[in-house]
Formats: sequence, C-alpha cells, structure tokens
Amino acid sequence: MIQLLFLVVLAEAAVALLLMVKVGPLREAAMRGVEQAKTGKGPATVKTLACTLSVILMSSVASILKIQNRGLKLGTVSPMDQVLWRTHLLEASLIGFTLFLAFVIDRLHHYLRKLITLRKAANTSREEVEKLQMENRLFREKEEKSSSEIKKLHQEIAKLNESMKKLKSESEDHERKALEAEAHVNALQKQSEELLLEYDRLLEDNQILQSQLHYKG
Repeated sequence: MIQLLFLVVLAEAAVALLLMVKVGPLREAAMRGVEQAKTGKGPATVKTLACTLSVILMSSVASILKIQNRGLKLGTVSPMDQVLWRTHLLEASLIGFTLFLAFVIDRLHHYLRKLITLRKAANTSREEVEKLQMENRLFREKEEKSSSEIKKLHQEIAKLNESMKKLKSESEDHERKALEAEAHVNALQKQSEELLLEYDRLLEDNQILQSQLHYKG
C-alpha cells in the first residue's frame, strides 16, 4: 500500500510539475491526460478513489489517535505500537499529500484552460483590432484621396469659371464689334441711298439739259 502511494505521489508530482512548467509538448500531453480523466467515466472513478482514500485516511488518523491514547494511559508505547504508529502516520501523510496533489492538478488544469481561452480571446481581439486599424487606415487613405480629388475638382471648376469669364468678355467684345459693324453698315447704306438720290437727280438734270439742247438745235 505504501509503495503504491509513493508511486501515485510521484506520478501526481510529475503531472503537477509538467502543468506548472512548460517542457516542450509534455504540458499538452499532461493536459490531454487530465482532460481524459475528467471526461466519460473518469470523474466517477476519481470521486470513488478520492472517497476511498479519504476513508483510509480517516482510519489511519483514528488508529494514530488510538495508539497515542493507549500510550498515554499506559505511560509507555510498545515497540509494536511504535511501528504501527509510524506506519499509519506515513500512510496518512502519503494519502493526504495524494489528495492535495490531486486538488492542485485539478486547479492547475482549470486555470490553464481558462488561460488558454483568454489567450484565444485576446488573439481574436488583437486580430479584430488589427482589422479595424487596417479598415481605418484604408478609410483615411480613401478620405485623403477623395479630398485630393475634391481639391482637383475645385481647381478645375476655378479654371472653368475663368474660361467662362474670358469667353463672356470675348462674347461682349464680339457683340460690341458686331453692333459697331451694324451701325457702320447702316451708315454706309444711308450714304449709298443719298448717293443714289443724288445720282437720280443728276440724271434728271442731264435729261433736262439734253432736252434744252435738242430744242435749241
């Protein structure tokens, strides 16, 4: 019994050490072993063993107290009682240490699982933050590009406004020149009409003179 308890204590100590210290893939193997012990029929078996060891522990403690009380009554302890007392004490210590290590392994496994879950959540959050930062950077780039395009459009609009002003000024100059040309044409037309009237008058005068000359002749 004691040799078996020593082996159990050593095995539990090794598992607890592997859970506390990461040594290559051994921690993952220890985690898988503890998880298998917590699945299926494992929890029922572990509880049964724990209850059995607790009963043995209480029996050993009761035997220790019984031997001590007998020694107090007799005033001396026989060599046989001393051997039994030490055996029960060692057995109780090993059982207590076995139960304590089992509790430590259970808590270590629990907190490691929570730590792994938190790390996964942190990695997911980090990826989401990086994704949001990337989207924010792309949005800023698009915004800067849009602002540059808007500036370019404003510049083009300003150029178009200047061109329109220039065309309007040129159009007004053309209209003014057209009006001046029309006035000049009207003046020439009026002058031409006057010249035609004068020409007609001269023709009449010429005809009168010719008729007078013909009459005299």
